[in-house]
Amino acid sequence: MDSEQIKTAAREAGFELCGVARAEPTLESAFYPEWISRGFHGKMGYLEGPRGEMRADPRTLLPSARSVICVGQVYNAPYRYSTEADEPEKGWVARYAWGRDYHDTMKNRLHGLARTLRDEAGDFEYKVCVDTSPILERAYAHRAGLGWIAKNTCLINEQIGSWVLLGEILTSLELDADEPAPFRCGTCTRCIDACPTDAFVEIGDAGPSHALDARRCISYWTIELKGEIPEENRGEIGRHVFGCDICQDVCPWNRPARAATTDAEEFQPANAEPSLEELATMTQEQFNDRFAGTPIERSRYAGFLRNVAVAMGNSGNPEVMATLERLAEFDDPNVRVHALWALRKAEGDKAR
Repeated sequence: MDSEQIKTAAREAGFELCGVARAEPTLESAFYPEWISRGFHGKMGYLEGPRGEMRADPRTLLPSARSVICVGQVYNAPYRYSTEADEPEKGWVARYAWGRDYHDTMKNRLHGLARTLRDEAGDFEYKVCVDTSPILERAYAHRAGLGWIAKNTCLINEQIGSWVLLGEILTSLELDADEPAPFRCGTCTRCIDACPTDAFVEIGDAGPSHALDARRCISYWTIELKGEIPEENRGEIGRHVFGCDICQDVCPWNRPARAATTDAEEFQPANAEPSLEELATMTQEQFNDRFAGTPIERSRYAGFLRNVAVAMGNSGNPEVMATLERLAEFDDPNVRVHALWALRKAEGDKAR
């Protein structure tokens, strides 16, 4: 079975992109320990230690691996970008989290693709990876020709942009590898200039052109960080309640006229711009009912209310005071701390 047959089968399985890379260490894997040593991973402990070391070589996941089949699935629904949203009473959710959680869906499709390949090529060993596996997904997607790792550290495909979810099949099949995609950011720095928190660090020739310092990333603060968001950074979060897409929204490769979109139901904007008032007054049961089976569920109830309180403080909406006062008496101390900060911020904005 050759690579072209695999790409055809991947398209039939619902993936817009597919390519093949060799199952061997990458330049990024050589830089990864330095990324960890600089503390760029923040408090994401699962990225370091033995599980972090596994990312150096895909054969730590599948010793018989010879090839990595990389796929990409478009998740961009035809809806406006966060840089176009300005309603103070609404929050903003990162694009990938608008609908259902993609992990199980993509895993099922990848297992289905692997079964199809077995029917054609005979038995072989494989392992499916989607997001949570200790593998440097973008590095292999780059080598498989799916796109280049941009200055905002996202993978960009020249034809469809960067609104792409990645997945892999590690396989014992020896397949012809594709050529890596050329770097096409050029001199453009729109993502770097637009990032309100200066989260992208230039690293020269040690790996990709830039690295993400998660400790300065809105997505990290609103999704990964479980404790207090640094007070000096809360104002930079704006009305983001879960994740951030600013660096992708401003990218020329993602211009609405050229970026690929999907009509798949699971990616439609059910939770794109929720009412902050509605979110802030949700009970635990209401949160569970609304967000079960979505990426937002990962933030958990109190963590999400923390984000909502910060967004309300940044909203410039004078009508949030009463709601913030109620959140300032919430059972969880983390919610109270951020609600009190938001009250001070809102009062200061009102005075000005």
